[in-house]
Amino acid sequence: MIELLKYIRGYLRIRVWGFSPERFMNLCSNKGILLWDIVRDGEVYYMNITLKGFFKLRPIVRKTGTRVAILQRYGLPFFLPRLLKRKVFLAGLILTVGFWLWSSTHIWDIELEGNFQITQDVFNDFLQENQVSEGMRKEQLDIEALEKEIRRQFPQVTWASARLDGTRLRISIKENDAPIITDTNERPAGADLVSQYEGTVVSVMVRRGVPVVEAGEMVEAGTILVEGRVPVYNDDSTVREYIYVDADADVILEHTLSYTDSLPFDYIKKEYTGREEKRYYLRLGEKEWRMPEERPFLVYDSVIRESRTLLFQKLSIPFYLGSYTHREYQNVEYEYTLDEAKELLNEKISEYIESLEEKGVQIIEKDVKIETNGDSWVVNGEFLVREPAGTRVEIDRAGPAVPEAEETEQPQTGEQPE
Repeated sequence: MIELLKYIRGYLRIRVWGFSPERFMNLCSNKGILLWDIVRDGEVYYMNITLKGFFKLRPIVRKTGTRVAILQRYGLPFFLPRLLKRKVFLAGLILTVGFWLWSSTHIWDIELEGNFQITQDVFNDFLQENQVSEGMRKEQLDIEALEKEIRRQFPQVTWASARLDGTRLRISIKENDAPIITDTNERPAGADLVSQYEGTVVSVMVRRGVPVVEAGEMVEAGTILVEGRVPVYNDDSTVREYIYVDADADVILEHTLSYTDSLPFDYIKKEYTGREEKRYYLRLGEKEWRMPEERPFLVYDSVIRESRTLLFQKLSIPFYLGSYTHREYQNVEYEYTLDEAKELLNEKISEYIESLEEKGVQIIEKDVKIETNGDSWVVNGEFLVREPAGTRVEIDRAGPAVPEAEETEQPQTGEQPE
């Protein structure tokens, strides 16, 4: 702190020599003039003195018969005059300090912690709806209202906390691991398992419901495989009532899948000419400033590169320097050879087979042919596959749930019961 005060007030490095330098230092001490860092070199002394004390030396120098010379000047009183002469540097310094003060009043980065169920994109949309964004002023943010709105908008959030850390807004949330119970009108149980393909049943393993088909049986699309209406019998084997459940079973069906795809004879390929044009831009948050430009080429694409200096990264200020590199190209027409066409079509078939295997489809046989048709190559394929079948269809309960008993007529006679 003392060194800072000395720098603000200013001080000098002086050289003292002559008749009595020792008496010179004693008189300075008596007059309250501060001297420090005193070094002797033969009959010459070197020392530091305050700027205010230096202007009091004239009578002391006369009394002691010494001489004083200034070697170096230190402190703000000597730095500012030199600084004022450098107008460009001074303007840059003022702008830098001004920008730093201005940027410190804004939020430049928003960080979310503790989210597992809520994705970053969903939360960003929520922030935009509530007018919370990068670049907003800190005074416009109501942290308490934001925390309440997070808990209201996201029922799975049990705890939310928001705080400002410099120019960064840190939002921490805690999600509830337990399932969320909502008031929904669940449909009553009762659904059949219906085939969506035409084919042969390979196997049936029922977990819930009544099987209607068995292995080796041919079925049409829309055929009921497992019924969700389960009968309950009386002791005399008559149906007393029906219980409705959602049919659940593993039914493997063998059927044929058709596949077709095409590839045109010719295609367009981009070929770059080597001509490029580069334009720079600055971006602060969502605002961007570009250099004025016209359409550089007739046909081109652009490569965008963006970077941020370490200073702005540490300050969490989204200030970026970027460039657009426009590259000219020409659309050149080529024609596939037979080998190229076969290779591309085989890749498409392989991707189709991989997609079937990911769904649990077992391929038994396949028959694929590549032919030409007008202006394109055409691939046609037949696949004999085995895959899980059955989609749930809700049962129509319009009919009676319990079979009606047959009514019997009593013989009528003229006698009255006693």
